Amino acid sequence: MPAAAGDFLLGGDRRVSRLGFGAMRLALGGRVRHPEAGVAVLRRAVELGVNHIDTAGFYGFGDLQAHEMIRQALSPYPADLVIATKVGPLLEGGVVPTGQASAGQLRGLVEEDLRRLGRDCLDLVYLRVGGMGQPGGESIGERFAALAELRGEGLIRHLGVSNVDAIQLAEARSVAPVAAVQNHFHVNHRGDSDVLTRCEQEGIAYVPFFPLGGGRDPIDQAPIVRVATRYRASTAQVALAWLLARSPVTLAIPGTSSLDHLAENTAAAGLRLTADDLTALAG
Repeated sequence: MPAAAGDFLLGGDRRVSRLGFGAMRLALGGRVRHPEAGVAVLRRAVELGVNHIDTAGFYGFGDLQAHEMIRQALSPYPADLVIATKVGPLLEGGVVPTGQASAGQLRGLVEEDLRRLGRDCLDLVYLRVGGMGQPGGESIGERFAALAELRGEGLIRHLGVSNVDAIQLAEARSVAPVAAVQNHFHVNHRGDSDVLTRCEQEGIAYVPFFPLGGGRDPIDQAPIVRVATRYRASTAQVALAWLLARSPVTLAIPGTSSLDHLAENTAAAGLRLTADDLTALAG
């Protein structure tokens, strides 16, 4: 159960389980073919103790829209449920985002998320920067300031940044408090350790996207398989357990469109890796 992973005080006032749920695969890249199936997965996740769901307005294809599934499945929302969303990417008529919103366009995206999720205030909004390339190389201060203004109006509770480097994180923090960072990081993709260290120092939640590789980086390499075999666990469970062990500020948000995989992922919260396991996986 997610509670076995322990919890984290997000932004100093919202306590969430360190093992949550990512909604992307309910609408993109998963096996769900009907919204009702996604609704069932969401309801089961909350029944299992998940109280942190990560989504975005651009997670959707046709009738499969993450925001709408979340609202149908869970509204009226449990009092302890934290829904995080991301703004910044623009679909521009397609399925994959191809543009970035300007500072002046962010209000409309936030208001749309409020409407689609059926909320008066969004718990956590990330400014998602750039595409799928490496972070860095552009200023985010003006756009983050636009979100900070919406936070001041009570439309957003906490702010985060996604796909940023250490310089961009520092720039955002000079504008307004940052409660969470969502970057690419997992057991076989560890290049973001400097940002993770900064988050540890500042008590900022670090929420890796693609915690199981996202289909890009396999997690069935020999060291992971050996640890998984020893515990009679799956490689996905070991990868999630590694993230939770890597730092007390990491929050894992594995996504799935399968009830069986949901049960497997949440069970990873109870897997405790030893120091020897971590050394083996470091190699």
